[in-house]
Amino acid sequence: MCCKNKNQKLSELKSDKISGLPDCVLQYILSLIPTKDAVATCILSKRWKFLWTSVPIIDFDDAALYTNSDSPYPIEVTSFMNFVERVLLLRDSSSLKKFRLSCRVCFSASRVHAWVSAAVMHDIEELDLCFFVEKPFMLPLCVFQSKSLTVLKLQMNCDLQLPNCISFPSLKTMDLCLVTFLDDKSTEKLFSNCPVLQELSILDCEWVNLMNVTISIPTLKSLTIDDLPYYGTFDVNGCQIKIDAENLTHLSYIGYLCNELIPCHVPSLVKAHIHIPNLFRDQKEVVPRTAKLLRGLQHVHSLRMSTRTIKSLFLAGNLLEVPLFQRLTCLELTMKIENLSIAGLMNLLHCSPNLESLHFFEGLQLCVCSDDDAWYIKPAPRCLVSCLKKVRFQNFRGCDSEICFLKYFLENALVLEKMYIYSAKNTKGSQKSQKELKTLLKSTDRGSKNCMLSFI
Repeated sequence: MCCKNKNQKLSELKSDKISGLPDCVLQYILSLIPTKDAVATCILSKRWKFLWTSVPIIDFDDAALYTNSDSPYPIEVTSFMNFVERVLLLRDSSSLKKFRLSCRVCFSASRVHAWVSAAVMHDIEELDLCFFVEKPFMLPLCVFQSKSLTVLKLQMNCDLQLPNCISFPSLKTMDLCLVTFLDDKSTEKLFSNCPVLQELSILDCEWVNLMNVTISIPTLKSLTIDDLPYYGTFDVNGCQIKIDAENLTHLSYIGYLCNELIPCHVPSLVKAHIHIPNLFRDQKEVVPRTAKLLRGLQHVHSLRMSTRTIKSLFLAGNLLEVPLFQRLTCLELTMKIENLSIAGLMNLLHCSPNLESLHFFEGLQLCVCSDDDAWYIKPAPRCLVSCLKKVRFQNFRGCDSEICFLKYFLENALVLEKMYIYSAKNTKGSQKSQKELKTLLKSTDRGSKNCMLSFI
C-alpha cells in the first residue's frame, strides 16, 4: 500500500509539467498574477514554497477595500498593511523589475515611506505610486537618487516636495499626475537631472506656484501635457512653460492655455496634437498664446488639432507669420469645422505649402456657402495646386455646405489622388439621397483627372 501511494505521487509529480519549469520561468508566471495570489501558491508544495519571494513584479492595490464597501473596516485596513509588510520582509535579495503601490484608503505616511524605501533597495527598475494624501508627504530620498530606476510614475494629490539632491542617471520615462509643483527652481531641477529621459507626461498637475519654467531635456523624445483646470476654473495668469528639447519627436497638449506653452527649440518634431477645447471670455489672452504655440511647431511633419485651435488662427489675425509650416505634410482636424473656423482653416492651408494629406474627423457644421464667401473666392492655397494627394472626410451628412466645400477641393486640388467620403451614421432632414450625392460629386469638374472618389 505504501509502495502504491509512493508510485502515485511520483506519477503526479511527472505529470505536473508547470512545477518542472525553471525557477526563472515560474517567477515570471507569478509576476503576471496579483501579488496576493502569487503569495498563496506557497501552499502548493515544497517546490513552490519560496518562489514568490523572488517574483520580479510586486503589485499592491487597496482598491478592493473601497469598491466593496464605502467605509472599510479597520480590520481590513490593518490586514492590507500587514500583508504588504510581510511580503516585503520575507522577500529575498533579488532585484525588482517593477513595484506598484496604490493606497487610496490605507495611507500611513510612515508605513508608505518604509515600503517604498524597501522596494527601492532592490535595484528597482520601475516604480509606480498612487496615493490619496490629506497632508504634505515627501517620498524617501532614495527614490530621487536611484541609479537603477528607468520608469517613475507618480500620482499624488499633494505638493511635490523635492530634496536638494536629485539624480536619475537611468530614468527614461516619467509620468506625473495630480501633483502640485512648488516653485520654479525645484521643478526645473527635477527635469534637468534626468540626463537620459525620453518620455515625459504631466497630467492634471497644478502649476499655480510657478511663474517661468523651462523643460530643458536634450534626450526627450515624447512630451504629453494635459492641462485642463479643475471644476471649470479658468485663470489666464498662469505659468510660462518653455520647451527646449532638440530631439523631441512627439508633442501632445490638451488645455485652455491658462499656462502659456512655448516650444522654443524643437527642431526634430514629427507629430504634434494640440487640443484647445473652447475659447473662454479671456480669449484676448488665449488667442495670442495659441498663435505663439503654433509658431513654435513650425518644424512639425504631422499635426492633429481641434477646430477651436483653428479658430484662434482666424482671431489671431496678423500674429501669424507666413509660411508657418514648411514641413507639414499631414493635417488632421478632430472637431467639426464651423463658420468662424473655416477662415482659420484656409489661413492654415495657405501656411502649409507642402501639405499632402488632409483628414476631417467630424466633418462640417456650416451655413450654406456661396461664391461670395471670403474663404471661397481667395486664390487656392499652394498645397492644393501642387501637392495635396489625399482627403478624408468623415461624418458626411449631405448638406449643401458640405457639398460646396468638397466641390471646392475637387475643383482646385490639381494633384489629388484619393478623396474618401464617410457617411454619417444618422442622417436626418432633407438631404439628398446617397445616389444623388454620388452622382453630383462625381460629375463635378475635377482639377485632377486621376482623382479617385470613394464613398464609404
